[in-house]
Amino acid sequence: MSTEETLLNLDFDKLNITSAPPDDGVVSLSSSSEEICLVPEVGFEGNVDSPGVNRESQPLLGGRGDFEVSFNHFPDDPQFSELVWQAEVAIDNGIFPERIYQGSSGSYFVKNPGAKIIGVFKPKDEEPYGRLNPKWTKWMHKLCCPCCFGRSCLIPNQGYLSEAGASLVDSKIGLGIVPKTRVVKLVSETFNYLRIDRERSRLKRAITEQFPNLRFNRMGLPPKVGSFQLFDIQVAKTKRHTRKMNSILNLQFERLVVLDYIIRNTDRGNDNWLIKYESPDGQTHGDIDMRDPSEWVGGCDVRIAAIDNGLAFPFKHPDSWRAYPYHWAWLPHAKRPFSPETKELVLPLLSDMNFVQELCDELHLLFKQDKGFDKGLFERQMSVMRGQVLNLTQALKDNKSPVQLVQMPAVIVERSKSGSTSSRFFDSFQQRFQHKSPFFSWW
Repeated sequence: MSTEETLLNLDFDKLNITSAPPDDGVVSLSSSSEEICLVPEVGFEGNVDSPGVNRESQPLLGGRGDFEVSFNHFPDDPQFSELVWQAEVAIDNGIFPERIYQGSSGSYFVKNPGAKIIGVFKPKDEEPYGRLNPKWTKWMHKLCCPCCFGRSCLIPNQGYLSEAGASLVDSKIGLGIVPKTRVVKLVSETFNYLRIDRERSRLKRAITEQFPNLRFNRMGLPPKVGSFQLFDIQVAKTKRHTRKMNSILNLQFERLVVLDYIIRNTDRGNDNWLIKYESPDGQTHGDIDMRDPSEWVGGCDVRIAAIDNGLAFPFKHPDSWRAYPYHWAWLPHAKRPFSPETKELVLPLLSDMNFVQELCDELHLLFKQDKGFDKGLFERQMSVMRGQVLNLTQALKDNKSPVQLVQMPAVIVERSKSGSTSSRFFDSFQQRFQHKSPFFSWW
């Protein structure tokens, strides 16, 4: 086939090869379409694929060889690394992530090579106000109601970090209610991409079909960074000596309260936490009223999973239009004081300022992965979180209930700006109260 016939077969809807930006992954192309015959001289390699990875059947995908492999490798958690690897293998073999149509962002069920759902992936650029969000509702919100655009207390488009941060806090304290979540990079043709990205992938595919040894820096669609949350509810079981089923649920509920209050989650509605009920016989009892623990079968196990933590870690307490209350504060369980089991688990840790600082340092390592990371805003986020920890610690010591906890004044614990050279750790922080309240204010 001649060069002219090759160009006619590409059919790219007036896409100009030479207009592509320099970071499109192509090592080199000629400066005009008449010089396309020079393409074979750009660069050749005997084998451009990663060892053991066959992407010939899926040239549109990025695959594991198109970005740094170590990004999705977690030496401290080989099991999580294995699950992400299974997701990548499944994508390479045509088992693509499936979009979740509920919610206001682009999120996807990720499957393993056996087509079993193993996780939920939420790309950064498909978040509620991300530039590639496939849900039109938030686009209409942004277009028709710009004065109420987003949440003024949150950093925009960092929900994926918030998801991973909630998992980090949960693991650090030992709550065991957040399915493990990490930041990963994935690529799939089922994700929402710009048309130009898809056309570039088709262009590279057509060129490599004509010149198999041509080398590109990146094949296929660009990988997306986002949060990867395990789909299976892997949470710690409550203590088995508890006799009443209501007490089992209450222990799990208190852990949810501790998590949400520390990270100041502004979106814990009824759809954002799950209750998993396991009967002793392993059967599902569809006629059981979950609101009435007296109907539960004796010896069952009840576990809570806190999902959708993307609207947490604010850099200030809500002070504009809405207060964004904790919806669980209206539940009957919120009127009971915290149990001794919860105090024994949480209080020794949160009372240790060195532990709190370690938590802040680990969150810093996580949050600074974002290209738009701002050290000043992050410090404000940690100031809010330290204030939440201070209030929670005092509430546990005073034997308060979750309802009384959320009624406490908003406190911010920030680093001292006095320039003191004191070696005492506690002298480097100062607390202040936030007095400004939202226009529509409640708990």
